[in-house]
Amino acid sequence: MVALKIEERKGFTAGLFVGELFDGFLVREAHIVTYNSFMIDGRIRREYYSKEELEEGGLGEYSAWPVVKPFCFSLIKGKRLPESFKIVFLLPPSAKERFMSVHTPGISSDVVGGLYLNVQYEKQEITCVTGTALTGFSLDRTLEQEWDESVKKWLKKKGIAFLPL
Repeated sequence: MVALKIEERKGFTAGLFVGELFDGFLVREAHIVTYNSFMIDGRIRREYYSKEELEEGGLGEYSAWPVVKPFCFSLIKGKRLPESFKIVFLLPPSAKERFMSVHTPGISSDVVGGLYLNVQYEKQEITCVTGTALTGFSLDRTLEQEWDESVKKWLKKKGIAFLPL
């Protein structure tokens, strides 16, 4: 796990809510506090959809960020800044498989519950915190270290300035 402070708040939030910065991620959950507190559970409620819609849409367990993003943006836009928000992003299963095959080929993807990136805005600061979830115990921290470094490289590639916390 690594915690990073985002240096340029305005550009980052524009990429997050208006741009395509996180469009490759799924949303595990989001919590936005403005005039009310809004909680979004990113789990797709499969019973809401017909069998055909599920098959055609290729819907998995969690919603893609581009689907949830417009709703989240509608909650924060306006003259006042939100009090806070936290979005827990999850790397999609296919991207997790690719990541692991390149960075940790000796580890089975079955033992990895998820690769996460938590984005939090509070007290006018934005932080990104990486996370990994394993289905069992391991002393090997290779996966966690590789994920941490990959997130840092990804942010740099996207032109996002950050400092370690």
